Amino acid sequence: MRVGRISSILGGTAALAFALTACGTADVGGGGEGGGDGGEGGGDTITIGVKYDQPGLGLLEGDTPVGFDVDVATYIAGELGYSPEQINWEEAASANRESFLQQGTVDMVIATYSITDERRQVVDFAGPYYVAQQDILVAADNTDIEGPEDLSGQVLCSASGSRSANNIVDDMGIDAELREAGNYSECLELLGNGTVDAVTTDNTILAGFAAQNPDTYRMVNNPFGEEKYGVGLPAGSTERCEEVNAAITQMWEEGAATEALENAFGATDFAFEEEVPAIEDCA
Repeated sequence: MRVGRISSILGGTAALAFALTACGTADVGGGGEGGGDGGEGGGDTITIGVKYDQPGLGLLEGDTPVGFDVDVATYIAGELGYSPEQINWEEAASANRESFLQQGTVDMVIATYSITDERRQVVDFAGPYYVAQQDILVAADNTDIEGPEDLSGQVLCSASGSRSANNIVDDMGIDAELREAGNYSECLELLGNGTVDAVTTDNTILAGFAAQNPDTYRMVNNPFGEEKYGVGLPAGSTERCEEVNAAITQMWEEGAATEALENAFGATDFAFEEEVPAIEDCA
């Protein structure tokens, strides 16, 4: 792990050097149609779903998303034969990732998409390309909440489509009141105005928000659990899954993954993981 210095701005710093080795930038939006075949064997574009509201991971700046997930997506697409100009970006909120893959809106999803047995019932996963942990974000002046056990009787926010809050309430048996929001930006608004007491999700996501607003929010830095970030693919994509796994392995072996993490989080106090994740077999 590595710890860097704190910064109040995070997002543009994640404009990764390795990801844009080809000239130009990719367009936002895929016109609602998946890209289909790989760049070597047909198909002019590839459509990838990423987040647009997560600093350090997937944040829309102007007309182009930036962040670690975007950099990973660009690298993988490059290994599949697509230049950055051939990537169409589509905003993938937590609640619509499965439906986007099932309906062919996107070819893949790289959006802090944790691999779970439940999700494997309807989509395929390559990876993981990173293993995060869960943590908690509170108001900067809140000293009462330092871990999951302190959430009993508190109002806890999580985004629709995420199971982070359920991990605390259902799996850990902590009696918190759940408040669901459309996305984590909405959760932060609720935290800022005092409607909720805490927000929970992956520490990578919370680190970005805390770094953007250090005087307003504080990550408790008491990680728990494990969140394996996978590349979501339509069901039955075994061959493509194997291609993506090979790209992920190469990305770590070349040091490109660590470089992407450094670009995304090096200016913060977040200790990102530098160990190569154990790639899982394709179904």
